[in-house]
Amino acid sequence: GPVFLPRDDQSLPEEPLKLALAVSGLRQFPTWDQAATGVLDFFDLKGILEALFESLHLEHVRYEAIENSAYHPGKCAAIYAGGSLLGSFGEIHPLVKERFDFLNAPVLAAELDVATLLGALPARREADTVPNFPPVLEDIAVIVDEEIPAEQVLEVIRQGGGKLLTGARLFDIFRGEQIGAGKKSLAYKLTYQSPERTLGEQDSAQIRARIFKRLDQVLGAKIRS
Repeated sequence: GPVFLPRDDQSLPEEPLKLALAVSGLRQFPTWDQAATGVLDFFDLKGILEALFESLHLEHVRYEAIENSAYHPGKCAAIYAGGSLLGSFGEIHPLVKERFDFLNAPVLAAELDVATLLGALPARREADTVPNFPPVLEDIAVIVDEEIPAEQVLEVIRQGGGKLLTGARLFDIFRGEQIGAGKKSLAYKLTYQSPERTLGEQDSAQIRARIFKRLDQVLGAKIRS
């Protein structure tokens, strides 16, 4: 729906169309074999947004940490598609939550600019044929400085992997004494696949080596064995 923003030089407000989402509460209802369940958090909302963008075939989406007084410090991000700012999302600031008498559980919210979102959608999308050759699946764990965003690490992995890296997804974050203070370990699930032939162990090793080299050159990252 529209939001109403005052304009200094006009009596009528600006009325951009916005898409708002909000979630809170249990991640799933308790069952007979699982009495307690976790509550929805920042990454649950990020997953919902990613599913939305994937269904719209929106490409080159990236997330950047921001500071916003409406959101919890350190738990909010801006969303970009290419160079266009789509909106922001995060955990509502505790003071805002308290003022509006929200639930005890964290409240997550997102706001997207509809005009910008529609403008970023591709005019057409070509369907890919079903691959004739099987994929190679591999997990890697990368140790980086705490301040480096996982999205930046993912982008460097894609750069190193090239065209044969057809999938890359973050699935785990670890912090602890084993990897040192000020560091974090990010685990990614990678998919290698060629449209022309079945990839062997040597192919996988070459792709992996390029990814590791790129991570070291750009981020100073270390591979966790």
